[in-house]
Amino acid sequence: MSVKQKIKTFTGSGSFDVREEMIKDSKDLLDNVEVTTVAQECVKLKEKEDEITSLEEQLKNKKLEADDISSRVIPELLAEQGLSEIKLADGSKVAVKKEFRCTLPKDEAKRIAAYQWLRDQNLGDIIKNNIFVTFGKGEDDKAKQLLDLAADNGYEPQQKSDVAWMTLTALFRERIESGLDMPSDVFSTWIKDKTKITRK
Repeated sequence: MSVKQKIKTFTGSGSFDVREEMIKDSKDLLDNVEVTTVAQECVKLKEKEDEITSLEEQLKNKKLEADDISSRVIPELLAEQGLSEIKLADGSKVAVKKEFRCTLPKDEAKRIAAYQWLRDQNLGDIIKNNIFVTFGKGEDDKAKQLLDLAADNGYEPQQKSDVAWMTLTALFRERIESGLDMPSDVFSTWIKDKTKITRK
């Protein structure tokens, strides 16, 4: 019987030391495994995680260095010689060209202004409009009525439904722990073990 079960079923008048029972249960579990092997594998995992972190940082720095050479160093050197491209000894061609990129601002007021500018320039056709109406719980019938109304007026509405993955995961876990199930042919589900090392 687990500690959790013992706590649930304990109704006597005597004392019940939860800590001692947890230690006893843990000792019983560890008696069946090679503690040294477990510790060694934990150390190996920690070393691998540290190595990955170091390599990711190195990669980030290398990308920054490459970007600086590509966007500043080489263009400046070629410009000093009045060149826009050269060929290397191995036959490689090196050319400096302009790269363009334009995105909408994140600030909502600026985005609205950007949209208005496009419309003022008769460029509104490039704006993609998604119209959403939010319905609360218990308003599913109202949502269907609006969809039907839009369809009756010649529109082709699209309804996007969603459930937050954290909410769905909590439900899945609760059902599994209660001995229930969720159909794997309907939901994408998986259960796996994961070791987490928390550093100081």
